[in-house]
Amino acid sequence: MNLTERDLHELADLAITAATRAGQMIARSRPTNVQHKADGVSLASQVVTEIDREAENIILKHLSATLARFELGLLTEERDDDGGRHTADYFWCIDPLDGTLPFIEGLAGYSVSIALVGRDGTPWVGVVYDPVHRTLLHAIRGVGAFRDGKPWTSPTSPRGVNWPMEEELSVMIDRSVETSATFDRLVAAFEHVAHGLGLRGLDVYAAGGGVMNACEVLARAPACYVKFPKPTGGGSLWDFAATACFFHEVGAVATDIYGAPLDLNRRDSTRMNHRGVLFATNETMAAAIRAIGPGAT
Repeated sequence: MNLTERDLHELADLAITAATRAGQMIARSRPTNVQHKADGVSLASQVVTEIDREAENIILKHLSATLARFELGLLTEERDDDGGRHTADYFWCIDPLDGTLPFIEGLAGYSVSIALVGRDGTPWVGVVYDPVHRTLLHAIRGVGAFRDGKPWTSPTSPRGVNWPMEEELSVMIDRSVETSATFDRLVAAFEHVAHGLGLRGLDVYAAGGGVMNACEVLARAPACYVKFPKPTGGGSLWDFAATACFFHEVGAVATDIYGAPLDLNRRDSTRMNHRGVLFATNETMAAAIRAIGPGAT
């Protein structure tokens, strides 16, 4: 089924309502009954609360009717992958509460993320609601990106390397990276990138979950968020689908570490460890980061 622009607007509106309602519930809540998933490869991917599941129920209450009407598949973090995303032309890709660890700890950095993704992995709609700051971001492919309903023009320019020397390169990282054995080597590699771009140094920053880390790249330009390939983990499809739509619409970079489009409908797994993830202000910066190579970690 081919979706029209009118269909995309309707589905985006429904996703906005779903994300906002779920986010408002999360904002009123405190974590209860913290559990651990057996298949999680890191603490962040293991932890789940009753709030995660309640948020998912709210979202599906608003979106379930679209599955039959628009012949959509469904992939959501708190339910088993039924494989429908490989047969439907489009599927919902949902993270009802990204950044569960900061949520449990009472810190900012968590969000609701909903995307509509094509079978080929193209993100067509992206919606993110930040319950802490009560901010709504959304994008529709070919239409634009919006912040609280107003056109979102992220400072992704200039596309070259001539930033003022007083600027720093903001490097978004996952919290687990700060305590890794390779952290110092990674920082040194990014300092080299920053100097090559004419910037004076680094501001290393962990916003929280992967969704908010990517959003911070657009808020803190010049900036990047990188996950190099590794044997396991690497985040999941639902961590990157909505924000990839934002980046496309504002002209920033969202690719794997080798420069190919993000594999947002990976057939053999929902994980993104195989080719990594790179969000960057522009292509010049992205090329410099790709040159680091996975050996940095």
